[in-house]
Amino acid sequence: MSGLYRDTGVVLRTYKLGEADRIIVLLTEGHGKIRAVAKGVRKTRSKFGARLEPMSHVQLLLHEGRELDIVNQVESVDSLAPLRIDLDHMTQGMAVLEAVDQMSLDREPNPQLYRMLVGVLRTISTSTSPLVVPAFFWKLLAQEGVRPELDVCVRCLEGEPLVAFDMDHGGVLCRNCRTGAPISTGALDLMRMILGGQLNAALAEPVSAATHEVNHHATRAVEHHIERRLRSVAVFERH
Repeated sequence: MSGLYRDTGVVLRTYKLGEADRIIVLLTEGHGKIRAVAKGVRKTRSKFGARLEPMSHVQLLLHEGRELDIVNQVESVDSLAPLRIDLDHMTQGMAVLEAVDQMSLDREPNPQLYRMLVGVLRTISTSTSPLVVPAFFWKLLAQEGVRPELDVCVRCLEGEPLVAFDMDHGGVLCRNCRTGAPISTGALDLMRMILGGQLNAALAEPVSAATHEVNHHATRAVEHHIERRLRSVAVFERH
């Protein structure tokens, strides 16, 4: 039988339902990605409509339904304000939400992904590094089992010099085997730091051409994995 349950989650996206309701898509800690109806939240007197905006980190009481659950109660866990102070923060947050939405499965608990999402949103709110989102993308891909090979050519297994990156082949390629896009030594070093346990050191690096390279490769790698373009990064990549 259907019943009440509590969980904590991050709002990934919302869309309208009827005159006053809204469907909320959340990544929750205990139940994975769920879809729930928040009744009456588009009315001006709604008690918790503002708490159910994308990027909101909330505790919920929900009633399990056949297709859509029902939101009964909502309490904020983290303030959303730091992520809405400017377009850059907003766009970075939305890029993360879209990637997680595309790479998570309905009703499949994934506590590690939930913790990663909460962590990156908190980092976006405090860090000025343009590597925060691409670093999250690389770690997300690694968690999905598609960590790129960065140390030897994926075709001939030779080492340096590695001059190209191709997600079709799963990583870097040498001069003789190269396909895909060029990659600089600086960008390769940053990617190795991100995926090798030196994330804080990578985020502390000064912004350079290599930073933008890592961002470009990360976005294309996620898009290759989900087989569609990320709408939210179009604005992000222009900044």
